[in-house]
Amino acid sequence: MSYQDGFYEIYPVPPLAWSRGKRVLNQAENGKIFRFLREQGIQRLIYGGNAMVYHMTLGQYSEMVEWLSGLTSEAEIIPAVGPSYGRALDQAAVARGRRFHSLLVLPSNSDPRDAAGLEAGLREISQAAGLPLTLYIRDEANFGSNKEAGLDMVARLMEAKVCVNIKYAVVRNDPGDDAYLRALLARVAPSRVISGIGERPAVVHLRDFKLAGFTTGSGVIAPKLCHDLLNACVAHNYARAEQIRRAFLPLEDLRDAWGPPKVLHHAVALAGIADTGPVLPFLSPLDSEQLAQLEPVAKNLSRENASAAEASGNLKRAESFTA
Repeated sequence: MSYQDGFYEIYPVPPLAWSRGKRVLNQAENGKIFRFLREQGIQRLIYGGNAMVYHMTLGQYSEMVEWLSGLTSEAEIIPAVGPSYGRALDQAAVARGRRFHSLLVLPSNSDPRDAAGLEAGLREISQAAGLPLTLYIRDEANFGSNKEAGLDMVARLMEAKVCVNIKYAVVRNDPGDDAYLRALLARVAPSRVISGIGERPAVVHLRDFKLAGFTTGSGVIAPKLCHDLLNACVAHNYARAEQIRRAFLPLEDLRDAWGPPKVLHHAVALAGIADTGPVLPFLSPLDSEQLAQLEPVAKNLSRENASAAEASGNLKRAESFTA
């Protein structure tokens, strides 16, 4: 399938806005985030780690699912479940009957598990939801200590269409030197794997491994720049792609330093996109000094995105006039 067929895509992973004084969704502010992304061409969204699904009560999760289910006619939505088997099974029941693209299974490294047990559990979760799964690989041990058995399990689930996508997010000092990713791609087509660590490794993953797009947190603030980065890779203009990628690094550096979800949570508010409200426990908010450092970074990325969107609009108007 080609890029023109919708093969390559970016997958923003937005935060959720919470009402102040109550731990309930602020639907008006969440609507602002969703509308901002849709107006800039976003077609697929993942509500996972940046939405703090790890720390939601089942009631909060049900509230999120109810809200998201009303948006599935406008975009492909992938809510997360898990990371534990029991929690994922409860959440799968909540998601059942909804028209979601798939459910993203959050990874965990500290619980007892092995490949055969995971395979049985993942099949049950998919069946309980009546939906396929997107697997999230953040560590080579996510599918048990036997790496080969874990990768073989992934291949079987993909072949059976229990799983339809893989979000690959194993961090490397050199993303081009990744024997585990190569072993995965020997079993699963690159067209089913997306780079899952934002802009930092995205160019290498698309250029060297032919992955089918990338997830983005910072792209919630700059979706047009993300599309420009993707399109530059598709055109094999990797010098241009690297130039665009650098615009994201100041925010990515702060996310890596202070915690990706909560930095993005605050950055979306500081960029003026929506009032995201408080963060959920077990996370704490950024302090005043951190917010003062983050604010110009978020606003600068937002301005660069606006400039890219304006330039694209001017180009389209010029093309229309010429035609």
